[in-house]
Amino acid sequence: MIHLYGIPNCDTVKKARSWLDARGITCMFHDYKKEGVDPARLAQWADALGWEVLLNRRGTTFRKLPDADKGDIDRAKALALMAAHPSLIKRPIVEHAGGILAGFSEGEWAAALNGS
Repeated sequence: MIHLYGIPNCDTVKKARSWLDARGITCMFHDYKKEGVDPARLAQWADALGWEVLLNRRGTTFRKLPDADKGDIDRAKALALMAAHPSLIKRPIVEHAGGILAGFSEGEWAAALNGS
């Protein structure tokens, strides 16, 4: 079973969900806004992908953080920020039998999810 993590109104999440639907790939959707994110799962993603990949520095949530929060970010600080502000997590995150994907790339997803 594929698990898709994100925020429903995020344009990238919408594109990813449409892409999955068009290919008949079913998934369980986890809404960060309603359900939050498990810190242990977040740490697993950071181990697999790197915390730098997970931290969304481009969004308004990051830009609105106090300068003290944005400075001197390391793994522990990044994970704490993402747990407190799930909008800081790159979207979507997909857990599938072969691993974890961060963000949406048709080519990467097609290669990873072929046959799912």
